Amino acid sequence: MRSILFACYYWTATVFYALSAVLLSILPGRRPTAGAIKLYTHRMMWGMRAIAGIDVTVKGQERLPKGAFIVAAKHHSWGDGFVLYSSVPNLTFVTGDHMEKFPLVGGILKKLGAIVVDNCGGPEARKALSESAAIANKEGRRILIFPEGNLAKPGEHFRYRSGVYFMARDFGLPVVPVATNLGLFWRQQDFKKTPGQCTVEFLEPMEVGDDKNAFLKKLRDVVESRSQELIAEAAGLPLEPSVLVPTPDEVKKMQAQAAAA
Repeated sequence: MRSILFACYYWTATVFYALSAVLLSILPGRRPTAGAIKLYTHRMMWGMRAIAGIDVTVKGQERLPKGAFIVAAKHHSWGDGFVLYSSVPNLTFVTGDHMEKFPLVGGILKKLGAIVVDNCGGPEARKALSESAAIANKEGRRILIFPEGNLAKPGEHFRYRSGVYFMARDFGLPVVPVATNLGLFWRQQDFKKTPGQCTVEFLEPMEVGDDKNAFLKKLRDVVESRSQELIAEAAGLPLEPSVLVPTPDEVKKMQAQAAAA
């Protein structure tokens, strides 16, 4: 019943605030539209707690640096965005171009100054990421990125992509890793919600070095190890390392290669 009620609340609130953001986008500047989205994320946090029974504790906010920085977060569910956007002031975010396909969303993303990149990656996506991130950095905004680029199940992780490294290196920004166990209660895009106490934790900021692979490995190890600790604590299970799995695109590529062989 909680899942049904939350779904009704979710879509009602989403449509209402999307329409509000579209109307506010007529006004100059990004502040009115960003304010509507900020309020939307707070309302969704209320819905997660009061309706779905998912009580989110946010830890480590005292670790957030002053000024601009990059938030590199574990991505368990759609709820991650609500938690982080409502918790970090002056935040913009990196998202795939698939989001522009939803009605009204493209215009809102543009007004918010979101960094929209091609999901397929490659040099063009990296260039677009760099150019958009440069604008956000110039305006002193914080940048949220999910380095895996996909929603992972609890206990699993995807390959950490290099976009976070290049942004941090090019603009000299610290990177704040974020661990979570939200996937235990709201997994990926699942309709079902499981009541419980969830933790999202900002970890110690990291400085990027000259070695891309070393930085990505350290980021992955920090995020995955702490996320697995939070999962074990909440589920009452032994601590186990997360498992690397291929992305849907990587699976398709492997299947195509196998068929061609």
